[in-house]
Amino acid sequence: MRTSYFAAIALALGSTLALSAQAPRPPGSTRTDLQRHDLSIPGRETIQARIDFAPGASFPAHRHPGEEIIYVLEGRLEYQLQGQAAVTLAAGEVLFVPAGVYHSARNVGTGQGSELATYVLEKGRPLVEFAP
Repeated sequence: MRTSYFAAIALALGSTLALSAQAPRPPGSTRTDLQRHDLSIPGRETIQARIDFAPGASFPAHRHPGEEIIYVLEGRLEYQLQGQAAVTLAAGEVLFVPAGVYHSARNVGTGQGSELATYVLEKGRPLVEFAP
């Protein structure tokens, strides 16, 4: 029984570590998954999430195995896409991030910043890959 107990703890801890390794949360940012669905296109899925940034918080350079469509819900967020000049967006503005393009985000406003992110992804791949 003791072996089973420790095996269960190890399995739970391993699962928790695996999940956090897939999508770490930098301090000051939170992500709330809203929906996830398979698409009619074989091997593709969509994920929609709300990402909130505390004042001054940022999310480091990363990429996704598919497109990201961003709609800024509140605040002022600065986005830096690989090879492009930084752009600052306010509530109601949108941004398209092509598949595989490294990008970062930062709250440059004085209050809360939030975005609605819609991902169209290759199914079965990790959502986030951080820049080396």
